[in-house]
Parts: sequence; structure tokens; C-alpha cells
Amino acid sequence: MASRMDSGLCLLLLLVVLCKCVEATEHLKYKNPSQPITARVEDLLRRMTLEEKIGQMAQIERTLATPDVMKNYYIGSVLSGGGSVPEPKASPATWMNMVNEIQKGAMSTRLQIPMIYGIDAVHGHNNVYGATIFPHNVGLGATRDPDLARRIGAATALEVRATGIPYTFAPCVAVCRDPRWGRCYESYSEDPQIVKAMTEIIVGLQGQPPANSIKGMPFLAGQSNVAACAKHFVGDGGTTNGIDENNTVSSFKRLVNTHMTPYFDAIEKGVSTIMISYSSWNGVKMHTNRFLISHVLKKQLGFKGFVISDWEAIDRITSPPDANYSLSILESVGAGIDMVMLPYNFTYFMGNLTSQVKGGFISMNRINDAVRRILRVKFTMGLFEQPLADPSLANQLGSKEHRELAREVVRKSLVLLKNGKNYNS
Repeated sequence: MASRMDSGLCLLLLLVVLCKCVEATEHLKYKNPSQPITARVEDLLRRMTLEEKIGQMAQIERTLATPDVMKNYYIGSVLSGGGSVPEPKASPATWMNMVNEIQKGAMSTRLQIPMIYGIDAVHGHNNVYGATIFPHNVGLGATRDPDLARRIGAATALEVRATGIPYTFAPCVAVCRDPRWGRCYESYSEDPQIVKAMTEIIVGLQGQPPANSIKGMPFLAGQSNVAACAKHFVGDGGTTNGIDENNTVSSFKRLVNTHMTPYFDAIEKGVSTIMISYSSWNGVKMHTNRFLISHVLKKQLGFKGFVISDWEAIDRITSPPDANYSLSILESVGAGIDMVMLPYNFTYFMGNLTSQVKGGFISMNRINDAVRRILRVKFTMGLFEQPLADPSLANQLGSKEHRELAREVVRKSLVLLKNGKNYNS
């Protein structure tokens, strides 16, 4: 009799434990991939402290991203600056190991929110030894071939994934209106319609969104694709006299018809992120332009991914840079920037932003909007299910097929210049 009672008691305890496990799983909606992304985002957002939310808004350079930093500051994103590599001539395995170690630090936090690693792969995976290099955008624009751009995007995505990285700061969709601008080679054309057509590279990088997708929603087809970033919003190619990071003087109508045109298609294609320009529009720094970022980009155009700053761009809001960092944080975050490419002084940024929120200078609604967008992109990318790199993609770096494609692009982008009449005649 006692034996039967013991067995019954054990069975009851087992059932209680199983019920508790099921209840816990159902309770943590954000960890359940069968739940809609919106439900997962909202479930996770309500669990986060202010410090965890602000951590998600910070992007730091990889040299600072130790496991302790990732864990203690809840860092949301890490990047490689230009030329920042784990070691000279680093192999795909070396890159993957570095990214994975940083990711493990992020995943050791209370809520296990994965970080997103980004890099400038703007004409191929151009910071990585052995990668396939494609012509710059000015050459691609000369081909007038959007499908070629799509194929380049797909090849680049595979090579970026070959190093364990899921996010590239590309494409640049600037419309260069003055050849004196030193970055004209990053522009597909002076014609906004050509630049608009070449946003097809986004489909190559991220994959083709389904026909029934919601406009403005970020999209990623799978683990062979990478999140893209349309940049630099907006007017970077229209500055006075072509001076870099300077002032674009124009009516709103001209700004829309010339410089904003490519963003319409980028958003239609589900671009995940948009980077803000260092430049100004009619004297207002783009990183502080609430009208263009929050009202036009987010509300009117319906962009639902996250908005990211350029490198140390909020420091440059003031002249000289960093003259009033508190004001720079207030104006940039208040304008609608969701993630800040710091990339070094992250403790000062996070402490200052926390104080401004607690002091009522920046609203929790603004912080929640930023973090909601960041989490939306991360869930869309599948980072919560597959946070670590896929080593099976390592052989994609510099593959024969991609090098053949690069040769094809070179042939198709060659331009024959013919001397015209003497300018003075």
C-alpha cells in the first residue's frame, strides 16, 4: 500500500514539474518562435529594465566588446570600424570565433538578448582578407543593371555570413549632384531614378520579401542573407560645393524628388535599418532633424526598422565636436535615432541617457520606440534562435563563383570616355 502511495506521489510531483515547465515556456513568449514577432517584441520589452533598454541602443567597437562589457552593460550591437580586424589576414574561422565569443557575452545576460554585429561591406566584404571585391557603386550605376546589383548583394551576403557577421552598413543610396564631393564613387548616379533602380541590391542582401508583406517592415529571408542598411539619410550627395558632411540647401520638394527617392524603394524592399547622414539640411544637422527622421521617415514613409547614427556622429552635432554631449544625446535621441554608433565612449553615453530619461528630458515612449524597433529587427533576423555563426558557410569567402561574378561586373561597368569640345571654345 505504501509503495503505491509513493508511486502516486512521485507521479503527481512529476506532473506538477511538467506543468510548471510548460507554464514557464508559455509565459516567456519572446523565446517562443511560433509566436508572432510583435507579440515576442512586446513580451520582451515589458520585462526589460531601463538600463537593459539603453544597452540595446548602444553600438560599440569590437575592441571594447569583452564578455564582461557585453554582460554588464547589456550592449545591443558591436561593429568593426574601417580596418578593425581580429588579426592581420584573419581567416573566416578567426572572424567567426571572435563574433561568437562576443555573442556568448551578450547571451549571458539575464534576458539573453543577442547582439547584432555589423560591418561595412560596401563593395564586397571589403574589410576582410581574401574576400571578393566588386566595383564601387559609381561603376555599378554605369551598368544600368539592377539584376546585376541583386546578384552582387546575394554574393556579398554569403561572404559576410562566411565570417559570422549578419549585418552590413550597405548600400549607400546617395545621389551625388556635385562631382567635387569626395565620396561620389559611393553613389550609383547623379540621377535619382538610376539610384532607385539599383536599390535592388537590397533584395540580394536580404532576400525577396513576400508579396503580402507589410510595407516598411524589416525582412530577412534566412541565414544566407544579411540585414542591410540604406544610407545616408538624407541629402548627403547634395551639399553646397560638394563639401563632405556639409549643408544641403534645397526646398522640401527638391529634397524628396532628388535625394529621398531611393529610400522609397529601399523601404518597399524591407530594408532593415537606415543610417543618418553627417550632413545638414538647410542648416539643421540631420542627426537632430526630428521632422525628417520621426515624421517623414518613420510616420509618412512607414519605416519600421531601426534608425542608426553614423560613426561618432552625435559627437559632431556641436562645433567643436563633443562641446555639449548631453545636448547632443538629447537632440539626437529625441529626433528619432534608435541606435547610436558610439563607438567608444559608451559608459558616458549610457549614464547620461539614463539620467535624462529619469529626469524627464527624454520620454520612456521614445526609449521604448527605439528598443521596439531594434528587437523587431533582431527577431526578424532569427538571432534569438540562431545567435551563433554557421561554420558551413566559411567556404563562401572569395569563392570561384563570386570571383567570376566580379569579373562580369568589371566588364559590364567599363566606360569609354570620349573627348568633347574644348570648354573654352
